[in-house]
Amino acid sequence: MKSKRFTNKNLNKRIRRTFMDFLKWKLFKSKETLKIEPLKDFKYPISNMLLDIEKSSVQWVGHCTFIIKTGNKVILTDPIWSKICSPVSFIGPRRVSMPGIKIEKVNNIDYVLISHNHYDHLDKKTVLKLFKKFPNILWIVPIGLKKWFLKKKIYNVIELHWWENFKDDFINCHAVPAQHYSGRGLFDGDKSLWCGYVLECLTTKKKVYFAGDTGYNMLHFKMIGKTFKSMDLSLIPIGTYWPREFMGPVHVNPEEAVKIHTDVNSKKSIGMHFKTFKLSDEHMDLPAYELFLNLQKENIDHNEFLILDFGQHVNF
Repeated sequence: MKSKRFTNKNLNKRIRRTFMDFLKWKLFKSKETLKIEPLKDFKYPISNMLLDIEKSSVQWVGHCTFIIKTGNKVILTDPIWSKICSPVSFIGPRRVSMPGIKIEKVNNIDYVLISHNHYDHLDKKTVLKLFKKFPNILWIVPIGLKKWFLKKKIYNVIELHWWENFKDDFINCHAVPAQHYSGRGLFDGDKSLWCGYVLECLTTKKKVYFAGDTGYNMLHFKMIGKTFKSMDLSLIPIGTYWPREFMGPVHVNPEEAVKIHTDVNSKKSIGMHFKTFKLSDEHMDLPAYELFLNLQKENIDHNEFLILDFGQHVNF
């Protein structure tokens, strides 16, 4: 009996990016032309708000890795500290920006959220380092991914399907839909799910949305906004989006990131999934510039949708 493969609901086309799609992208020049480049001296307005360590805060490590502190607990998202995101340690997309904090300097982690199993989101080397340092971490993963952890003798794992939740005395964690795909090899495509998370902190009453990796699907994001009313903090991807014919179904661009910010009624959002690994064709500085332009277009203050420096903290 063949194992189940997960799909993106409400779509009537295949969006999984295969090795043949990758070759087509790399070997044949896209007919699409980027019409914009970042201004040479452009700097995204950086929040200068002083950090209050007594309040809820978030720190960007890089890519989709954030350290979220709220109440007396610490949550980590899609951790990767490795220099390369690849099945092997010597070849693959290389980190172009160092982590904002060294993994050795991380003091405590209570929960880790994993959005899906791609190598830039689920990094074996990082997972094993964290498990060795903090053996009591609770790992929250999409359905189908728990067995990957069990093979590594990591047993404190909660597996969730879309709209399922895990609740303890501190958090109520909901897995929510994303438009993406999964797979770490040639034969395991879509055998585990992909998701975002909405994290409700029961002590501080804060709501955090971690979008994971996703293309834009208005039905998903409108439903998330309708279900949870508003978000105190949203972590939204803004990079790895060009060329659109290849990236568009599975990675939002900055314009769509602003739509997600609006759809989920976010009070404060932070951009992620850019400036860490070179995974697509747009200039590394373009996502922040395009985000700035689209916020201006929609008359949204840039303090509502921040770009952080690596290692920077902000309160929410």
